[in-house]
Order: sequence, then structure tokens, then C-alpha cells
Amino acid sequence: MGEAGRGHRSGVVALLGRPNVGKSTLLNHLLGEKLAIVTSRPQTTRSRVLGILSRPDAQLLLVDTPGLHGGSRPLDRAMRAAAEEAAGDCDVALVLVDPARPPAPGADEWLAGLLAGGKPALVVATRIDRPEIAAAPWPPPGVDPSAALRVSAHTGEGVAALLEAVVQRLPLAPPYYPSDQLSDRPARFFAAEAVREAAFELLAQELPYEVAAEVLDFDESDPRLVRIQANLLVRRESQKRIAVGRGGEVVKAIGVRARQALEQQLGSRVYLGLRVKVEPDWAKHPKRLKSLGYH
Repeated sequence: MGEAGRGHRSGVVALLGRPNVGKSTLLNHLLGEKLAIVTSRPQTTRSRVLGILSRPDAQLLLVDTPGLHGGSRPLDRAMRAAAEEAAGDCDVALVLVDPARPPAPGADEWLAGLLAGGKPALVVATRIDRPEIAAAPWPPPGVDPSAALRVSAHTGEGVAALLEAVVQRLPLAPPYYPSDQLSDRPARFFAAEAVREAAFELLAQELPYEVAAEVLDFDESDPRLVRIQANLLVRRESQKRIAVGRGGEVVKAIGVRARQALEQQLGSRVYLGLRVKVEPDWAKHPKRLKSLGYH
């Protein structure tokens, strides 16, 4: 008798919601690994990130998505398409909300449509370790209390109940991936994300939203040292001067932070060669966005 015959469940679980509501933080907590980058800035996640959580009774294909937001730039459209595609293709939808904040424009209608479509969905209040969220009214109007949960990825409160609720709603199916596989993305994608995360944390004002990261070479031939060459892309010369900094101090700091994150993630020493490159149109062309992993 196969896995499915013994009651094994597998399926895609989409993490949906407005920017900066804690989707990536929850994904990392569920996996017990830092897979998705997390910063204090909204709209950090730009593309679909799959995390694979394997248990004896179930395999959850957790899809972190960009925050649902407006915007008409090609990058905005690509981010919105990634979230909408995940919502349409998943087996279970987790709609993460901050009950202490007003809903984003159109969010109520979007949630109502998702629930009306018959797709298994759970509405999840995040960050309940914060007093203002713990005290907010719950569940939201029109949401079945049995499908409304509250969690904290920082303390772990409510996470076990959330996992059980998700597993109960997954279809009977065998595992889709080996139990030791964590994602379907290649290591070089996460290397680029580590660089972008460091840039988001160390660059001020709006500049982080103007940058992207591209890994040119990822060499694991020496088991003692992973060698990575990467570019930090900006759109104007004035941005390059800021990202490089006086005497190269800013790009050096970005590289050090990214290298430290990668060494922890890869469990190996890392050499990271990082330079800043001006590419005015990186965010304008769908093919270029796809080559950078934003699809």
C-alpha cells in the first residue's frame, strides 16, 4: 500500500496577504530554517519562494508570495501575478492578516472571493505576541471561527494548531519531493537573495527598492570554500555612488553581511566577490525580471 493509501497528505499551501504581514517570517519558522529573506521594510519578497516541510504524515509545499499591493511597473505586475498565481494553484490558502491594521484596499473583496470559490482557506492573525494585535477583535467579520487562527512565529504560539489545521485540509497524496529537500530553488537564487537582504538593511530611504542582485558564478568545487561572484544592480550612477560608499565602505558592508548569512545557510566558508553595476532598465523588461528570478 502506498503513502496515500496510509493516509499521507501532500499539497501546495500558499501564504498570502498584504506586504509586511509576516509571511516570510512564518515560512522560516515552519521550516526551522531561514529560507526567505526578512527585513523591516515592506515588499521585501519579490517572487515565489517554495519551502518544503516533510513530516511522516504529510508534505507541505509552502509558497511564500509577494505582498498583495497595487502598482503598474513591470516588477509590480510580476509580483502581483506571482501572488495571484499561487492563490489560484494552491490546495490550501493561508491568508495572513494584521487585525490591528485596517484591511488593504480591496482585501475584503479578495478574501470573500477566495472563500466563496470553495478552496480550503484559513485566515491567520500573525504576531499575536504584540499587545496591540493580541487585543484586536478576532475573528474578522464574515469568517468562520473554525477557519480563523492566531499565531506568533516569534514565540511559536498557535503554530502547532495551524499545522494540524493545514494538514487536515490537504488532499491524500504521496510526497512530491525527497524528505531532505528544502526548496525547489537553486542555491544561487538564495545567494542573490542574501545580497539583496543585506542591501535592504543597509541602504537608506527608497534605494533598496531600486536594486536587484544577480549571481554570476557559484562555484562549489572546493568543499572548503564556496566562491560566489555577484552584482548589485542599480538604475543610476547616483545610486551607484551611494551603494558603493566612500572608499567602497557601503558595498563592503553589504558583502560582509551577505557572506555571513550565506555561511550560516550553506554550512561552509564563503568567498563573496560583490560589485555594484548600473543597469537602468533591469526593472522594466519581463525577460530580464525572469532572469533575475522574479517570475
